[in-house]
Amino acid sequence: MPSEFLEHLLELPASAAGLRLDQALAAALPQYSRARIQAWIKEGAVDVDGRAPRSRDPVGGGEKVRVAARFQSDLSVAPEAMPLRILHEDQDLIVIDKPAGLVVHPGAGNPSHTLQNALLAHDPELARLPRAGIVHRIDKETSGLLVVARSSIAHVALVEALRVHAVQREYLGICVGRVSSGGSVDQPIGRHRTQRTSMTVRADGREARTHYRIEQRYRTHTLLRIQLETGRTHQIRVHLAHIGFPLVGDPVYGGRRQLTAGSSPELLATLKTFRRQALHAAQLELVHPVSGIELRFTAPLPEDFAALKRALQVDAEGP
Repeated sequence: MPSEFLEHLLELPASAAGLRLDQALAAALPQYSRARIQAWIKEGAVDVDGRAPRSRDPVGGGEKVRVAARFQSDLSVAPEAMPLRILHEDQDLIVIDKPAGLVVHPGAGNPSHTLQNALLAHDPELARLPRAGIVHRIDKETSGLLVVARSSIAHVALVEALRVHAVQREYLGICVGRVSSGGSVDQPIGRHRTQRTSMTVRADGREARTHYRIEQRYRTHTLLRIQLETGRTHQIRVHLAHIGFPLVGDPVYGGRRQLTAGSSPELLATLKTFRRQALHAAQLELVHPVSGIELRFTAPLPEDFAALKRALQVDAEGP
């Protein structure tokens, strides 16, 4: 079975204090499963501050960790020929404009027809890398930009760049309500205690920071330009709902569908048929992991998002 040597050097954040080592590493290196990390610890491929640890060892934050292991190709994910909108491709990375409705990688309930399946069909050599080189993700119903590593050097560099927030990601989102000014949300996010597929703001969650500014204010909605400082699951959706401005169409955090009285017929019809969260990963900036060249990519609004934006503008202008 093909394998690739991978090495990661990192310092565990203060927020990891109290976690087991395998939990802390799974959070710091989300491209690997916790089971794989546990296997590497058992094999002696992980050292913490120069010593061989156990998976159950508690961490205090600040430990220096080296992971030096061989990644065995995961042949359980089958290649599937699917159309991909590729904005950039070279020997070290690929930048994808993902459509809404496409799951990033296989999981419970989504064993196939994912971006990972499509990438393996596009380039079978990606099987040598964790999750076919996917180093970050966006939700199934979120559209927009993703960067994918094509080499082990690029993979390690991109993972580190994401960890230290050196990859700039900017989103466009339409929320319910008129936001008065830009701002930030600095609230920890963790798994919901009873709804296990959802996330929520909770004091013992992982640190999460979201910055937003007003792009355009409509009569009953606001178009926001949003930047992530951290990358927690559902972060933008959770944070905006937390401050009372959920994304239009969000089936999990948006509450009951709100159709404001007095809205134009076009807007009412558009809102009724808009069945995903109105969130688009519009811009991506990073330093190329091998050449060092600064790269910047933009993804145009998909038609459903653009139609919602037009309907909001018509409604705001009145008859």
